[in-house]
Formats: sequence, structure tokens, C-alpha cells
Amino acid sequence: MITEKITIVGAGNMGSSIMAGLLGGHTYPSNITISDASQPKLEELQKEWPGISVCSDNTQACNGADIIILAVKPFIIKSVIEEIKGALDYGRQTVVSIAAGIGLKALEEMFSAGGKVPAIFHVIPNTAVKVGAGMSFVTSSNADAKAKEKVLEIFGTFGQAMVVDEKLLDAGMALSSCGIAYIFRYIRAAVEAGVELGFRPAEAQRIISQTMTGAVTLLEESGGHPEQEIDKVTTAGGLTIKGLNTMEEAGFSAAVIKGIKASVKKD
Repeated sequence: MITEKITIVGAGNMGSSIMAGLLGGHTYPSNITISDASQPKLEELQKEWPGISVCSDNTQACNGADIIILAVKPFIIKSVIEEIKGALDYGRQTVVSIAAGIGLKALEEMFSAGGKVPAIFHVIPNTAVKVGAGMSFVTSSNADAKAKEKVLEIFGTFGQAMVVDEKLLDAGMALSSCGIAYIFRYIRAAVEAGVELGFRPAEAQRIISQTMTGAVTLLEESGGHPEQEIDKVTTAGGLTIKGLNTMEEAGFSAAVIKGIKASVKKD
């Protein structure tokens, strides 16, 4: 159980998803404060999660927090940091930013006060943190081992968290944060095929979702390469190999690779 006081600045999709992930049995509502400019949004969250604290003043929300998660859009993070940094205790509080594209060096410059900066983490999660199945990539600056362990624990409670070199954050985002959309697009396409073949849309989606769950479970339990599992279901002259070859002829693998690479931020 996470006992630290956590403030989440920003109640958008990611902020509320992180909060929901934490409250899914990993911490007490009284440990969570969430701030946002939208009072109706805060009231909605407090109604859904009784016991949490809500606040429309970011500076006030950060008072007393052990860990502050900045779940705001990249284009407003500078103004949010300017708003709160004067009230932070750099020696005690840890700051986590999930703003994509704003690296550690930029965060250090924004937080710098008299040459001092807090322990800073840049974390890229995906929206599946809301259901305890997220994938998060973690980098840090000015953080000791204890802080690193705690941030990994927090993001590991609602999925998996991986420490990576900062240069790999954009690639991680393409594979996971963007990647979740690519997986949904595959599901949609497969469902459309299922409907054309005679299933109702809901039935086709149920079939495809369970098939994907089964494929992932098989891969995780075997620890092998995907091609090994493919070999088990492709018989000579069979239907599966015909389907795979038709997909490849249409550029399936090449399209996936190109799409993921296109998602990586270019300098």
C-alpha cells in the first residue's frame, strides 16, 4: 500500500486515469489530492471517488504532498511550474511530469530556483493505467535511489514501469502510448472483417478481444518469440498461412513499422 501523500495537477484523461489506478486498491482516498481549473470536473471526480481532496488552486493542492504528478498538457506546463515552484520544498518533495516532449533538461530549467532543483521524474504512461494494465517509461534527474524506487512502485501499481535512458522515451511513447491506438485500430479492422463474415459487431469484438488476450498470455507464459507461436498455428497449405501471406502482400508488417517510426518525435 502506498502511504505517501500524492497530488495530481490536472484532471484530464491521464490525470484522472492515474488517480483511478492508484485508488484501485493501492492507496487510500485521503492520500490523494487532485487539482484542476474545471470545478464541475472536480465535483464529478469527488462524487465518483469519495474521500479524495479536490482543489482549483494548484499551489494549495501541492502543500503537504510528498509526490506531485504534473498531468498537464505540454503547452501549459511552464506556466503551471511557474505557478507552483515558489511553494515547493525542493529538499522533501518529488515532482513527476508526464508531459510528452518536455525533457529533463527543460524541466530542470523551469524549476531552477537559486541553482536548486527538486527530484524530477519524466514519466510516459499510457491510458491503460486506469485499468491497472498500463505501460510507463521512467527517467529522472537529481533523484536518489529511494525516490526512484517510490516512483517505480507508484507507476508499477497500475501496470508495468520501466526505467529507460531519456533518449528512448520517444520510442517508448510510440510503442506504448501511441501503440495502444494502433492496437485499437487493428481490433476495429478485424471486427469489420468479422461482421462481413456474418457475426454481429459486439460478437466480433468479443471474439477479437479474447483472441488478443489469449495471444498476449501465450507469449508472456512462453517467453518466446512471436514467430514461434505463429509456427504452431500455420500448417502446410493451411488457411492461416494464406491469411498471413495476404496481409504481408498488402504491406501489414511494413505499415506497422512505418507507423510506429512515424510516431517518434523528430528533432
